[in-house]
Amino acid sequence: MRRAERHHLKDNELQRWTLELRRAFDAQKREVTTGLVAILVIGVAVSAYLFWRGSVTSRAETALAEALAVQEARVSAPGGPAAPGGYPSELARLQAAVVRFKSVADAYPSTDAGVFARYQEAAGEAALGHLPVAVKAYQDVLQHSGSGIYTQMARLGLADAQGRSGQFDQAINTLRELTQRKDGPLPVDGILMELARTYRDAGKRTDEQQTLNRLVQEFPDSPFMSEARRELEALNKT
Repeated sequence: MRRAERHHLKDNELQRWTLELRRAFDAQKREVTTGLVAILVIGVAVSAYLFWRGSVTSRAETALAEALAVQEARVSAPGGPAAPGGYPSELARLQAAVVRFKSVADAYPSTDAGVFARYQEAAGEAALGHLPVAVKAYQDVLQHSGSGIYTQMARLGLADAQGRSGQFDQAINTLRELTQRKDGPLPVDGILMELARTYRDAGKRTDEQQTLNRLVQEFPDSPFMSEARRELEALNKT
């Protein structure tokens, strides 16, 4: 009798253990299934995003190519026949290109093509003499370009537009910051020359002289050496 009871208890324990094991397996199976579903959803979302981003990038690059084609279009010779698909003057071509670049930048502001288009828009507006518009466009480039070459070029263009519009302090601060980046993509001697010119336009002769002296001392092989020496001689005579 006791042997039968012990056997019955063992059977109950085995059944209970088997039931607990099955429950644990079922719970783990649900967790694994839920995890796989979550991974699948994330994968689909990432794939959709990459496809969308690739599509946007492709459209932006196509639009940029069209704007660049305008920038490179033919200009009719003075007094000559109109060039097919061209423009009657350099001014007309520049104006048309600026409009196209602005359109690309407005439509795709965060893409590389859009940032480059905004930079081209800013440079074009500066060439047209629309300095406040150029300043704003350069600032927009700085907001979207990160720390690449566009950032440095935009800072240099911004300083030029600011200086030409009489915002000398802002231009000087921008140029001085650029001169501290000796490992940057822009030549420091060229930036120093531009800084010296800005000091001159602002009437700051002492700062201009110090900047020119730095250029001469630190960059003896600079292509700006002749201009720097002439400016220093002129300063010493006054």
